[in-house]
Amino acid sequence: MGPTRADADARLSLLRLYLLRGGYLFFAVGLVVTKWPLLIGHDLTWPLFEGVETSILVAFSLLAFLGIRYPLRMLPLLLLECLWKLIWLTAVVLPLWAAGQIDEATQQVVIACAPVLIIVAVIPWDHVVSRYVTARGDRWRPDHPRLAADTATREDVPIA
Repeated sequence: MGPTRADADARLSLLRLYLLRGGYLFFAVGLVVTKWPLLIGHDLTWPLFEGVETSILVAFSLLAFLGIRYPLRMLPLLLLECLWKLIWLTAVVLPLWAAGQIDEATQQVVIACAPVLIIVAVIPWDHVVSRYVTARGDRWRPDHPRLAADTATREDVPIA
C-alpha cells in the first residue's frame, strides 16, 4: 500500500510547521490590529460594505488563531487569503496598471496586500499539491454494498 495522508502530514518537518504557525500568527495579529478596532468602535452610520468586509476579516482572524493549533487542517484559509488577492490583483489592478489609471486608493490597497507574500512563503506548497490536487477526492455516492465492509478512515486511504 502507498503512502497515506497521515504519512504526507508527517513528512513536514517541525520547522515547516512552526513557520506555518508563524504565518497564521502574522495573519491573525495583523487583522486584530487593523480590523478589530473598526468592529468594536464603529458608529451607527457605518457603510454597509465596510461592515460586511470588517466582519468577514474579523472571522478570518479567529480562524487564523485556530490555524496556530491546526496548521495543516486550516490551510484552505491561507489559500483563500492568497487566492482572493491574486484574483483582485490580476482582474482589477493589472488592467488599471496597463491603462495607466491606478489611483492613490488602489495603490494603498496594493500595498496593504503585499504582506501576503509572507503567507505565500510559509505555505508548504508540496503538501498543498499532494493533499488538494493529486490526492483522491471524497466520495460522491453511497458506498457500494460490497465495499461497505471496508471501514478504513480517510486518513488510511493511500494518496494517489
